[in-house]
Amino acid sequence: MTNFKDKANLIWQVADLLRGDYKQADYGKVILPMTVLRRLDCILAPTKDKVLAQLPKVEKMSSDTAKDAVLNKAAGFKFHNRSQYDFSKLVADPDNIAANLRNFSNGFSAGAREILEYFNFETEIDKMDDPKTDLLFQVVKAFAEIDLSAMDSMEMGYVFEELIRKFAELSNETAGEHFTPREVIRLMVDLLFITDRDSLTEPGMVTTLYDPACGTGGMLSVAESYLHELNPRGKLEVFGQEINPESYAVCKSDMLIKGQNPAHIKFGNTFTADELAEERFDYMLSNPPFGVSWKKAQKSIKEEHESKGHAGRFGAGLPRINDGAFLFLQHMLSKMKPEGSRIGIVFNGSPLFTGQAGSGESEIRKWIIENDWLEAVVALPDQLFYNTGIATYVWILSNHKSAERKGKVQLINATGAKDDKLLKEGKLDFNRFWQKMPRSLGNKRKAIAENGAEKGIGFIANLYGDFQENEFCKIYPNAFFGYWRVVVERPLIMENGQVKRDKKGQPKPDPKLRDYENIPFLRKDERGRLVPQSIEEYFEREVKPHVPGAWIDESKTKTGYEINFTKYFYEFKPLRSLAEIRADILRLEEETAELERRVLI
Repeated sequence: MTNFKDKANLIWQVADLLRGDYKQADYGKVILPMTVLRRLDCILAPTKDKVLAQLPKVEKMSSDTAKDAVLNKAAGFKFHNRSQYDFSKLVADPDNIAANLRNFSNGFSAGAREILEYFNFETEIDKMDDPKTDLLFQVVKAFAEIDLSAMDSMEMGYVFEELIRKFAELSNETAGEHFTPREVIRLMVDLLFITDRDSLTEPGMVTTLYDPACGTGGMLSVAESYLHELNPRGKLEVFGQEINPESYAVCKSDMLIKGQNPAHIKFGNTFTADELAEERFDYMLSNPPFGVSWKKAQKSIKEEHESKGHAGRFGAGLPRINDGAFLFLQHMLSKMKPEGSRIGIVFNGSPLFTGQAGSGESEIRKWIIENDWLEAVVALPDQLFYNTGIATYVWILSNHKSAERKGKVQLINATGAKDDKLLKEGKLDFNRFWQKMPRSLGNKRKAIAENGAEKGIGFIANLYGDFQENEFCKIYPNAFFGYWRVVVERPLIMENGQVKRDKKGQPKPDPKLRDYENIPFLRKDERGRLVPQSIEEYFEREVKPHVPGAWIDESKTKTGYEINFTKYFYEFKPLRSLAEIRADILRLEEETAELERRVLI
């Protein structure tokens, strides 16, 4: 962790050179592609001479594919650089820095060159190539002094994401659109893989994982690292799609370095152009942007919804236009394999309860729960993310639940609120769910511990895996989250005190007295057990005694689903006694009087 911070700070210092020539919001146009170039240069350095030695031998080959295969083998990666230049040689010839830098970047094999094109770096070379300022040479020289060879993929992921976070803050963009804290991803991966450990540890096992909003590839990298720890002889093939060109380029370069197939990472809008339309995956992970509008893709999404229905991706319903999170989840659900897939996705609180019965959100929840795909929802501590301190939730879904989970949803309260209370009372030594960071990173002030079974990731994963109710875990049948939204009418009373009736003699409703009731599918009986109830039963018990003349307009009854997480884990806090409040007020008055006395003396 320290190494990553040191490297990120070193790279960030290069941005000082750009001050005056670039707006702060545009620093990333130079720093990100230069970081990728330097990273690739450091990775290829040990085999650079071998590649150059092979050049005369491949010149007579007619096929570019064959040439690349030979040179890639010499480089030891799925890419190579055939230019005579590296960063040290670039610095050695300052008078020709622009031409030589272009020669170096054009010397990469096709896959790596395509990555660099998404940065549009040629434009920045032209802009910095000014003999008056010597800016291009200064930037190249500064990067040549930063050694990125000892960084593993995880550390480089942190470096890129820290840089992107800084650039996003400068340009007032949303950093959360790009990445997720690594410990949150590790928790999600644990939850995703925990039930499949036996199959995942088989020698020669090959499985697939997909992220439809992959950003810089953090989800894919952590999952791959986890699986390698679990099974060194297994293989995880990763796939992703990303709409931001810089994040896409960073992700693809990381895949290239790690030996993954970079062709599996696609560029574009997942909603309007699904570049992996025919693919289905064993596992899926994502942290789609919170509360981001899908207005730009509205035409395409509505067209698919209306023309294809459930044969397309968005048949269950469309959420409100200012939050497309549920569209990502529907997209992922459409990519489940018939034999079984598992999904982990991060949401804010909105998808749990936003939207009344009959709304797009409620219909999507209804579709998911009635199909018995929702396994668990985990409430995370606040202040975990770099760009927001709001409450977040991990949803785990599967179309192949274990026998004990069928027809049920598990809720885990991992916010640490109860621990926090016990810590203040001196009844607990540490928070089992999170720890305070030594210093904040944006809005991120908390972290989830990544080791041990008594706290952090291990503790939360065990709560999920044990599937036992306790103070942090509740398990409910699917029907528990369903309800009927009914319209309760009361008769319109005329001035003479008589009920106004229609031609059939039925009482006319008074719009001013119209009311609504949400009637749960289940209720608790006298022994505290959840049992089914009917609309009529509820109406006779809860409504009729208070408004005897009321009735339900059955034509307007709708079915809804919501997950009121806070309500299920609510703990009543008794009000303080008047004596305690009076004592506090008197104490404050005494302290105030003492302060006044000191000031006046």
